[in-house]
Order: sequence, then C-alpha cells, then structure tokens
Amino acid sequence: MRQKVTTQMYQRNSDRPRKPTKRRYFPKRRHCSFCADKAQAIDYKEVAKLRRFLSDRGKIEPRRKTGVCAKHQRILSVALKRARHIALLPFTAEHLRQMSGPVRE
Repeated sequence: MRQKVTTQMYQRNSDRPRKPTKRRYFPKRRHCSFCADKAQAIDYKEVAKLRRFLSDRGKIEPRRKTGVCAKHQRILSVALKRARHIALLPFTAEHLRQMSGPVRE
C-alpha cells in the first residue's frame, strides 16, 4: 500500500524531491518582412518575391511558417491569387514541374 504524501511529511519545499526540469523551447520570433521594409503595396507582378510564400506543392504558406503579419498575409494571398490567375505562378505541383523541367518538342 502506498504511503499518502501529506504536507506534514515535508516541512519545507526544499525537502521535497524534485523532478528533473526540461528547458522549454521558444522558437525564434519571426518578424513580418513587409513591415520591416515598410512596403506600401505587394505587387502581383513581383514573381520572385511571391514565390517564397508558396510551398513546393504550389500552396500558399501559412502565417506561422512565413512570419508575415495578418494584415500583409491577407494582401499577400490576394496578390498570389492574381498572379496565379494570369499564369505568372503555378496552381499545382504538376505545373511547377512543367515550368522548371526540360523543354519538350
């Protein structure tokens, strides 16, 4: 039978056996690159800049991964969708492979 631990058994906190503590992981805080540059507008024609915010499958990356603030994430998603619509950026991973692959005749 287990012995019940009561406050009378330990007079002080220093007498109590301690669990080994792990250091908590705090990820590095990401700052919005658009706020840092004080960008007024995100242009859908800047394909090189917009491509950073697409995954390898052609999906729009979430805020928690890119570090963009909520305001700029909304503007960014509109710009990405516009660039996709006029075929500056791919919709799917298959389109990505076709764009970067060898040219077929």
